[in-house]
Amino acid sequence: MAAMIKKIGVIGSGQMGNGIAHVAALAGLDVVLNDVSSDRVKSAMATINGNLSRQVAKKIITEDARKQALGRIVSTETMEGLSDCDLVIESAVEKEEIKRKIFHDLCAVLKPEAIVASNTSSISITRLAASTDRPERFIGIHFMNPVPLMELVELIRGIATDDATFDAAKEFVTRLGKQVAVSEDFPAFIVNRILLPMINEAIYTLYEGVGNVEAIDAAMKLGAHHPMGPLELADFIGLDTCLSIMQVLHEGLADSKYRPCPLLVKYVEAGWLGRKTQRGFYDYRGDKPVPTR
Repeated sequence: MAAMIKKIGVIGSGQMGNGIAHVAALAGLDVVLNDVSSDRVKSAMATINGNLSRQVAKKIITEDARKQALGRIVSTETMEGLSDCDLVIESAVEKEEIKRKIFHDLCAVLKPEAIVASNTSSISITRLAASTDRPERFIGIHFMNPVPLMELVELIRGIATDDATFDAAKEFVTRLGKQVAVSEDFPAFIVNRILLPMINEAIYTLYEGVGNVEAIDAAMKLGAHHPMGPLELADFIGLDTCLSIMQVLHEGLADSKYRPCPLLVKYVEAGWLGRKTQRGFYDYRGDKPVPTR
């Protein structure tokens, strides 16, 4: 089955989806990038081209490799455009009902032998697989953000995922030049099970007035050698995504220590989602980011 993965589909052209398309095309795979509007796909292709160009400038890849990678990516606004893919990776918003609808529509047109994967960062793979017609050929393939730079990919088997599917997914990830970490199917898996509660605790530290935004981020960058402060990182991830993952942890593990900070909820309700909306714990509308608290 692993040798059969020559063409992949990516559903969702946001920062994760366009990153997955980028690394897959660079690895020599044909890629079909799907989104609901042509404008989103055009924006994603511009992002991919910009990121590839930066790799050329840094002499990570050649100009010829950039052109070949771009030539391997085609776009589609319909599920039918994914029908002949060997592997389709869903990378839509972190909402289970939306993902279930995507899988329902996808499986209706996808060839029977194809593998379906989710890039979910927290939702049960077993539950998502049960909403498809092929739970044995369903797996979690969780890339880290930004995909072209981050070396790790989490692989998560659902209860029904068969060995052939796991082996094919592992070989696919290895072909992309990434390292595999295998996680059990528990809420938020490994990375976000550890990372998001830390970010949530940093938001509580801000909420309770222990320190301001600059002090909290500086403390963790200088005191723990983190490359980004936790509040800066939350803005980069997207505060809506942070909240969704904390809600999955809180509901899935029934432990009060995972309760989302009320300040995080307030920012999301205000539409201050971080970098993608130009405001979060920092305001990005000026020449340099300015703390909002």
